[in-house]
Amino acid sequence: MKGQRNPYLKSLKQPITMRVDRDTISYFKANASKVGMPYQNLINLYLRDCVVHKKMVQLKWT
Repeated sequence: MKGQRNPYLKSLKQPITMRVDRDTISYFKANASKVGMPYQNLINLYLRDCVVHKKMVQLKWT
């Protein structure tokens, strides 16, 4: 039995273009392959966790 695609997927996610360092993409690709999911989904899960827990970026320039 094959699963059905979510008919609401297009309204749930928005495609974007983003410039990301190669090292960062490599990191997420390596971790995604370990857990068996696309790296874009892993990045989305990480960002979603930041939203849910209201994590704020704290930068310190020296």
